[in-house]
Parts: sequence; C-alpha cells; structure tokens
Amino acid sequence: MSEPKALLVLHGKQALNDDVRLAVEERRKLGWDLAVRVTWEAGDSQRIVREALAAGYPTIIAGGGDGTLRDVAEALVLEQAEASLAIMPLGTANDFARAAGISLQPDEALALLDEPAVPVDVGEVNGQVFLNMATGGFGSRVTANTSEDLKKVLGGGAYLLTGLTRFAEVSSAWGHFRAPGFEWQGDFLALGIGNGRQAGGGQLLCPHAQIDDGLLDVCIVPAPADAVGTLSTLLNGGLRGLESVSINTRVPWIELDAPEAIDINLDGEPTAAEALRISLRQHALRVHLPPGCPLLLAHPDPVAPADE
Repeated sequence: MSEPKALLVLHGKQALNDDVRLAVEERRKLGWDLAVRVTWEAGDSQRIVREALAAGYPTIIAGGGDGTLRDVAEALVLEQAEASLAIMPLGTANDFARAAGISLQPDEALALLDEPAVPVDVGEVNGQVFLNMATGGFGSRVTANTSEDLKKVLGGGAYLLTGLTRFAEVSSAWGHFRAPGFEWQGDFLALGIGNGRQAGGGQLLCPHAQIDDGLLDVCIVPAPADAVGTLSTLLNGGLRGLESVSINTRVPWIELDAPEAIDINLDGEPTAAEALRISLRQHALRVHLPPGCPLLLAHPDPVAPADE
C-alpha cells in the first residue's frame, strides 16, 4: 500500500514558522508523503495547485489566512479537481476556520487529514470564487484598510479598532437586491452574503449559514439617519446587535444592481462592479473538516460567539 500524499501551499510569511515545520515533520513520521511549496507573489497559490494536481497529489493543504484559503479553493474549483482540500489556518482572522471548528495549532489542523473529506458548496461572484463570505460596504473597506502591522499586534481585534477609528468616513451605498422570493432596494451600510458565517476578524454576519445546504445567507444593514450609532450597535452588540439592525434572507442566488460600482471583498480578494450576481456551486469542493463541524447540515448546533 502506497503512503498517503498531500501538498502544503504555505504562505511566504509562514516559511520560518517552527510550529508548521514541526507539524510537517510529525506528519511525515506518521507515513505521509507531505510536500511543501511556499508562495512569493500573487498568483503563486493557483500555479502551485495546478502543478500539484498535474503531479497527482490527491490532497492540497491551504496554509495561510482566509486569502490563501480562497486562492487554493478557487484553483481547485476552477480546475474541477477531484483532489480534496485541508486547511492549516495561519492568518490573522482565520474566519472560516474558526467558524468551522478547525484548530489554529498546525499539528492539530494537519490531523484532519485523517478525517474523510466532505462535499461543500462554494460561492461565486461574477466568475470569482469564494469559500467563506462576500462582504460589501463599510465593513469591506475596514477589512481592506486594516494594516498588517496592526494585525500583528492585535490579531482579529485590529479590524474592530480600524472600524472604530474610521467612523468619520462612514458612508452608504444604494443597491437593488433581487432573489427568489426576495426584493429590497435602498441605501445600505454593510452587506454580508455568506456561505460561511463570519468575516472581518470575527463579525458574525450570517450566524446560521451552512456550507452544504445549497443556500446563501444574506445580511443587509440598511443606512439609517444615525449611521455611526448603527455601526456602533453592529460592532459592539454582537449577534443581538446585528439582528436588531439588519435585513436577512436565505436564497440560492441574489443579484445586486447599483448606480455606482459596489466594493465587494471575497475572503480578502477585492472586486467591484455595478452589477453583481452571487450564486453557489453546490458540492463543488471536498474539504477535511472536524467531526461535528457546525457548518454542516448533519451537525447543526447553537451559534457560538465568534471569538470562541
């Protein structure tokens, strides 16, 4: 019987991470043929995935933050690969991994290679793929403008601090939303369209989302007269604060039209367009997840606080 094989796509910033090195060595001692490739610049993750698939690796590991995870997941989906995806969360927010219950310890994350991969949905916006969430409005600008130095010091709390310091820049966008059985138009401050549950360093925008139900969870925060007060409620009130100010629905797809380009963040990848169609590719990816993962239909559980 041949030894199991996997390839780790490791974000360049983690190349000297001793915990990652020890986890890889331990997995090799357990009989795994585990190769490691380090990214250097934009496009490397996708290229490495294509090369790994051509070499016959049956499992690809995304080692980095939510952006690295998105890049690897997109490459696997666009290649229509049969290879499975494992996740080693090494970023600042690790929003998808935290919601899925994946350990932030590299050795424990690699232990999920022993779990069978399960099929999950992926989101798609105008041809671009995301695994976790598409966010728009003020929240996406906070994510995009949070400095790397601040994230190093404060971790996920850096997003909250950046949001608090940028309240003076709060502005709304106008959009017309259409989906099966749902239509809304007006000014909005923030938008979350979730395959997963949280974004922006732990903000639970879609707290009941599941990644294998064929549906997108939509959260729209309308723009009231008191925009700063609403954002304060959103950022500080947790789940109750969100539910008190948002419009929510669950749909297989949704379209958004706007008079001006809307900024959208796809798991760390920015895009913008006046017309957006957000849909799902059902069961387009197989992922190694923890037993009892709350994001799966088979294991629903009460929503946990984002920082747990």
